[in-house]
Amino acid sequence: MKKIALYMVTAWMLGLSSFSTARVIEDYSNTIDVFKFSPLVQEYFEKSYGYAVYPNVGKGAWLLGFAYGHGQVYRRGYVTGTSKLYHLSVGFQIGGQVFSEIIFFQDQRAYEEFTRGTFEFDAKAAAVAVTAGATAQGGSTGVSTSLSSGPNQARQGGARYVKGLAVFVQSKGGLIAEAALGGQRITFTPIATSSN
Repeated sequence: MKKIALYMVTAWMLGLSSFSTARVIEDYSNTIDVFKFSPLVQEYFEKSYGYAVYPNVGKGAWLLGFAYGHGQVYRRGYVTGTSKLYHLSVGFQIGGQVFSEIIFFQDQRAYEEFTRGTFEFDAKAAAVAVTAGATAQGGSTGVSTSLSSGPNQARQGGARYVKGLAVFVQSKGGLIAEAALGGQRITFTPIATSSN
């Protein structure tokens, strides 16, 4: 129980510290490299139009769950803006968790839809976990888990584009009895750079 409380506090603190993030380009190469290490994810880096990366998403839950993280959006390898991720859920859930999330855009249409200002995942959205020792595929209706054969391997057959988006998560620690993308609300703020 002490471990769960510690993860809940960590998730909450990550969320609070992220609210003051300025709109500057940050170095997310370590998080990106973790995802690139997975053979299943490599193909998405090679073929996608772009992606959004959230290095630290903190989630805490005690019946009411809240998650928050900030990240950056990339198009053709260049940062085009900052992004904030919010998630509020109600129902049976308890615990805390910290994870990284990456969202790939299949084409320009998916990128533009995502970056119009505010985007929200629908109830059918699912993520594939890239973790050492266990994988999970989650949706708004619940979560199913299985064991992977080694570090950084994602569940085979679970990764695919849905409405132009493919989502992967990598757990950084914590335990939570609920996993869902449905209801994740994402904002986008463009950054003017000479690379665009």
